[in-house]
Amino acid sequence: MRRLILGAPALAATLACSPGDEETAYVVGASSSGVPFTFLDVESSSPRGIMVDIVRAVGEDAGFPTEVRMLPFNALIPSLTSGRIRLIAAAMVITPARKEIVDFSDPVYSYGEALIVAASDPTEYKTLEELKGKVVGAQVGTVYIDALQDSGLFPEVKIYDSIADILQDLGVGRIEAGFGDHPIVAYQLGLGTHPEVRLVRSYEPRIVGSIGIGVRKGDQELLARINESLARLQGNGTIQRIVAGWKL
Repeated sequence: MRRLILGAPALAATLACSPGDEETAYVVGASSSGVPFTFLDVESSSPRGIMVDIVRAVGEDAGFPTEVRMLPFNALIPSLTSGRIRLIAAAMVITPARKEIVDFSDPVYSYGEALIVAASDPTEYKTLEELKGKVVGAQVGTVYIDALQDSGLFPEVKIYDSIADILQDLGVGRIEAGFGDHPIVAYQLGLGTHPEVRLVRSYEPRIVGSIGIGVRKGDQELLARINESLARLQGNGTIQRIVAGWKL
């Protein structure tokens, strides 16, 4: 494996070991802005989240240690293709466009987009069309950007680095509606730190997709090992217990 840009020579040598070597550490890229799927816990300064727990369980079952590194969401695929990381474990929806660049495991979790508006907006929106003419926002690198822009419904679609930035601008009126991964948005709003914003529970998501673990294109041996482990972990209830533990 190509030496990691930010890694020490000793780590690079370790990563160059064969996939069957039990001491090989597989570097996993995770997004720091994907609570509760992936995030950096400020108290412990360590990665946490559903996908972090799942990829570690897969690694333990398949026989390879994992080292999770936090990256911006839009840096995950470039880091994978360039060899900086070996796996992606994040809230990354499997799409045809992404499958041209990345090979994904079998689906781990499925969900759609959430609609959030100011708490002062009482409308119970059901469809995207009901929001026509509003200024809206979504997170960079997500599938929602293209869908919102291609709909032709909105004069402006603002692009944000994180869900937290969307919530902030929505709260102060810079945008009128925001879109994000439903579990991430629901989890953050459930913490009660954004009373000026609300989740529109009547909204029917237009884009429903699944997330999986990503590997470099053509890395079929590793992909097979991951899928075999996922099947075992789903069969024995491990995946379900991990998800339930995060109260989604």
